[in-house]
Amino acid sequence: MQNWIIETMDTFGYLGIFLLIALENIFPPIPSEVILTFGGFMATQSSLSNIGVIFFSTLGSVVGAVILYWIGTLLDVKKLEKIVERWGHILRLTKKDLYKADEWFAKYGVWTVFFCRLIPLIRSLISIPAGMSRMNFWIFLLFTTLGSLIWNTVLVLVGASVGASWEKIVEYMDVYSSIIYGILGIGLVIFILLFMKKRKRATK
Repeated sequence: MQNWIIETMDTFGYLGIFLLIALENIFPPIPSEVILTFGGFMATQSSLSNIGVIFFSTLGSVVGAVILYWIGTLLDVKKLEKIVERWGHILRLTKKDLYKADEWFAKYGVWTVFFCRLIPLIRSLISIPAGMSRMNFWIFLLFTTLGSLIWNTVLVLVGASVGASWEKIVEYMDVYSSIIYGILGIGLVIFILLFMKKRKRATK
Protein backbone atom coordinates (compact mmCIF):
# COMPACT_ATOMS: atom_id res chain seq x y z
CA MET A 1 0.00 0.00 0.00
CA GLN A 2 2.85 2.39 0.82
CA ASN A 3 4.22 2.17 -2.74
CA TRP A 4 0.76 2.87 -4.19
CA ILE A 5 0.36 5.92 -1.94
CA ILE A 6 3.77 7.30 -2.94
CA GLU A 7 3.11 6.72 -6.66
CA THR A 8 -0.28 8.45 -6.43
CA MET A 9 1.27 11.48 -4.74
CA ASP A 10 4.16 11.58 -7.22
CA THR A 11 1.75 11.47 -10.16
CA PHE A 12 -1.08 13.75 -9.03
CA GLY A 13 0.60 16.08 -6.53
CA TYR A 14 -1.83 18.15 -4.46
CA LEU A 15 -4.86 16.38 -5.97
CA GLY A 16 -3.39 13.02 -4.99
CA ILE A 17 -2.77 14.24 -1.43
CA PHE A 18 -6.34 15.57 -1.17
CA LEU A 19 -7.91 12.32 -2.46
CA LEU A 20 -5.69 10.04 -0.36
CA ILE A 21 -6.37 11.93 2.87
CA ALA A 22 -10.12 12.03 2.14
CA LEU A 23 -10.02 8.25 1.63
CA GLU A 24 -7.91 7.81 4.77
CA ASN A 25 -10.65 9.50 6.79
CA ILE A 26 -13.34 7.21 5.36
CA PHE A 27 -11.17 4.08 5.41
CA PRO A 28 -8.86 4.42 8.50
CA PRO A 29 -6.54 1.52 7.51
CA ILE A 30 -4.99 3.84 4.92
CA PRO A 31 -2.05 5.36 6.87
CA SER A 32 -2.15 9.17 7.00
CA GLU A 33 1.33 9.04 8.54
CA VAL A 34 2.80 7.87 5.23
CA ILE A 35 0.84 10.41 3.19
CA LEU A 36 1.71 13.40 5.35
CA THR A 37 5.36 12.71 6.11
CA PHE A 38 6.09 11.83 2.49
CA GLY A 39 4.16 14.94 1.46
CA GLY A 40 6.47 16.98 3.66
CA PHE A 41 9.49 15.33 2.07
CA MET A 42 8.08 16.00 -1.43
CA ALA A 43 7.80 19.69 -0.54
CA THR A 44 11.59 19.79 -0.25
CA GLN A 45 12.20 17.94 -3.51
CA SER A 46 9.53 19.24 -5.92
CA SER A 47 7.35 22.22 -6.79
CA LEU A 48 5.03 21.37 -3.88
CA SER A 49 5.16 23.56 -0.77
CA ASN A 50 4.58 22.76 2.89
CA ILE A 51 1.66 25.19 3.00
CA GLY A 52 0.12 23.58 -0.09
CA VAL A 53 0.50 20.06 1.31
CA ILE A 54 -0.98 21.14 4.66
CA PHE A 55 -3.88 22.97 2.97
CA PHE A 56 -4.90 20.15 0.64
CA SER A 57 -4.42 17.42 3.25
CA THR A 58 -6.58 19.38 5.71
CA LEU A 59 -9.20 19.92 3.02
CA GLY A 60 -9.20 16.17 2.37
CA SER A 61 -9.52 15.48 6.11
CA VAL A 62 -12.53 17.77 6.40
CA VAL A 63 -14.27 16.33 3.34
CA GLY A 64 -13.79 12.77 4.63
CA ALA A 65 -15.01 13.77 8.10
CA VAL A 66 -18.13 15.44 6.68
CA ILE A 67 -19.00 12.28 4.75
CA LEU A 68 -18.77 10.21 7.97
CA TYR A 69 -20.76 12.87 9.84
CA TRP A 70 -23.51 12.56 7.24
CA ILE A 71 -23.46 8.76 7.62
CA GLY A 72 -23.80 9.29 11.37
CA THR A 73 -26.97 11.35 10.84
CA LEU A 74 -28.51 8.30 9.16
CA LEU A 75 -27.86 6.27 12.33
CA ASP A 76 -29.71 8.42 14.83
CA VAL A 77 -30.73 7.29 18.31
CA LYS A 78 -34.31 6.54 17.22
CA LYS A 79 -33.07 3.97 14.72
CA LEU A 80 -30.67 2.50 17.26
CA GLU A 81 -33.63 2.08 19.63
CA LYS A 82 -35.06 -0.56 17.31
CA ILE A 83 -31.77 -2.46 17.39
CA VAL A 84 -31.69 -2.28 21.19
CA GLU A 85 -35.30 -3.44 21.41
CA ARG A 86 -34.47 -6.50 19.37
CA TRP A 87 -30.93 -7.33 20.47
CA GLY A 88 -30.53 -5.39 23.71
CA HIS A 89 -31.01 -8.46 25.90
CA ILE A 90 -27.98 -10.05 24.22
CA LEU A 91 -25.87 -6.89 24.29
CA ARG A 92 -27.08 -6.08 27.80
CA LEU A 93 -28.17 -2.67 26.61
CA THR A 94 -31.34 -0.71 27.33
CA LYS A 95 -32.83 2.43 25.81
CA LYS A 96 -31.76 4.23 28.97
CA ASP A 97 -28.11 3.31 28.30
CA LEU A 98 -28.48 4.56 24.75
CA TYR A 99 -29.80 7.96 25.80
CA LYS A 100 -27.16 8.30 28.53
CA ALA A 101 -24.43 7.84 25.93
CA ASP A 102 -26.15 10.31 23.63
CA GLU A 103 -26.45 12.90 26.43
CA TRP A 104 -22.78 12.43 27.33
CA PHE A 105 -21.68 13.08 23.75
CA ALA A 106 -23.99 16.09 23.50
CA LYS A 107 -22.28 17.53 26.61
CA TYR A 108 -18.64 16.72 25.86
CA GLY A 109 -18.73 15.98 22.14
CA VAL A 110 -17.13 19.21 20.93
CA TRP A 111 -13.84 18.66 22.76
CA THR A 112 -14.04 14.93 22.10
CA VAL A 113 -14.12 15.61 18.36
CA PHE A 114 -11.14 18.00 18.64
CA PHE A 115 -8.86 15.76 20.72
CA CYS A 116 -9.81 12.57 18.88
CA ARG A 117 -8.58 14.14 15.64
CA LEU A 118 -5.10 13.69 17.14
CA ILE A 119 -5.51 9.96 17.81
CA PRO A 120 -4.95 7.32 15.09
CA LEU A 121 -8.03 5.37 13.93
CA ILE A 122 -10.43 7.21 16.26
CA ARG A 123 -9.62 10.49 14.48
CA SER A 124 -11.73 9.31 11.56
CA LEU A 125 -14.46 7.33 13.31
CA ILE A 126 -15.33 10.09 15.81
CA SER A 127 -17.27 11.85 13.04
CA ILE A 128 -19.96 9.15 13.11
CA PRO A 129 -21.16 9.65 16.72
CA ALA A 130 -20.96 13.41 16.10
CA GLY A 131 -23.47 12.97 13.31
CA MET A 132 -25.58 10.58 15.35
CA SER A 133 -25.86 13.10 18.20
CA ARG A 134 -26.77 15.85 15.72
CA MET A 135 -23.88 18.01 16.88
CA ASN A 136 -24.16 21.49 15.40
CA PHE A 137 -22.61 21.02 11.96
CA TRP A 138 -20.64 24.30 11.92
CA ILE A 139 -19.17 23.64 15.37
CA PHE A 140 -18.27 20.11 14.25
CA LEU A 141 -16.67 21.54 11.12
CA LEU A 142 -14.66 24.10 13.12
CA PHE A 143 -13.21 21.66 15.66
CA THR A 144 -12.62 18.97 13.04
CA THR A 145 -10.72 21.47 10.92
CA LEU A 146 -8.64 22.69 13.88
CA GLY A 147 -7.77 19.16 15.05
CA SER A 148 -6.97 18.02 11.50
CA LEU A 149 -4.87 21.12 10.86
CA ILE A 150 -2.71 20.44 13.92
CA TRP A 151 -2.24 16.73 13.08
CA ASN A 152 -1.44 17.44 9.42
CA THR A 153 0.87 20.38 10.11
CA VAL A 154 2.98 18.46 12.63
CA LEU A 155 3.47 15.43 10.36
CA VAL A 156 4.10 17.45 7.21
CA LEU A 157 6.70 19.66 8.92
CA VAL A 158 8.36 16.64 10.52
CA GLY A 159 8.51 14.95 7.11
CA ALA A 160 10.05 18.09 5.60
CA SER A 161 12.62 18.42 8.39
CA VAL A 162 13.90 14.84 8.24
CA GLY A 163 13.98 14.74 4.44
CA ALA A 164 14.86 11.35 2.97
CA SER A 165 14.61 9.79 6.43
CA TRP A 166 10.82 10.36 6.50
CA GLU A 167 10.23 6.58 6.64
CA LYS A 168 11.83 6.56 10.12
CA ILE A 169 9.05 8.87 11.29
CA VAL A 170 6.48 6.45 9.90
CA GLU A 171 8.08 3.70 11.96
CA TYR A 172 7.85 5.84 15.10
CA MET A 173 4.22 6.65 14.29
CA ASP A 174 3.51 2.93 13.91
CA VAL A 175 4.81 2.42 17.45
CA TYR A 176 2.67 5.34 18.66
CA SER A 177 -0.38 3.86 16.90
CA SER A 178 0.26 0.42 18.41
CA ILE A 179 0.46 1.93 21.91
CA ILE A 180 -2.79 3.83 21.34
CA TYR A 181 -4.53 0.70 20.03
CA GLY A 182 -3.32 -1.23 23.07
CA ILE A 183 -4.60 1.43 25.45
CA LEU A 184 -7.93 1.55 23.65
CA GLY A 185 -8.21 -2.24 23.76
CA ILE A 186 -7.50 -2.36 27.49
CA GLY A 187 -9.92 0.52 28.07
CA LEU A 188 -12.63 -1.26 26.12
CA VAL A 189 -12.19 -4.48 28.13
CA ILE A 190 -12.32 -2.54 31.42
CA PHE A 191 -15.43 -0.67 30.25
CA ILE A 192 -17.20 -3.90 29.28
CA LEU A 193 -16.31 -5.56 32.60
CA LEU A 194 -17.50 -2.57 34.64
CA PHE A 195 -20.64 -2.27 32.56
CA MET A 196 -21.51 -5.96 33.01
CA LYS A 197 -20.82 -5.71 36.75
CA LYS A 198 -23.12 -2.71 37.01
CA ARG A 199 -25.85 -4.51 35.06
CA LYS A 200 -25.63 -7.56 37.31
CA ARG A 201 -26.05 -5.36 40.39
CA ALA A 202 -29.04 -3.67 38.81
CA THR A 203 -30.76 -7.00 38.04
CA LYS A 204 -30.22 -8.17 41.63
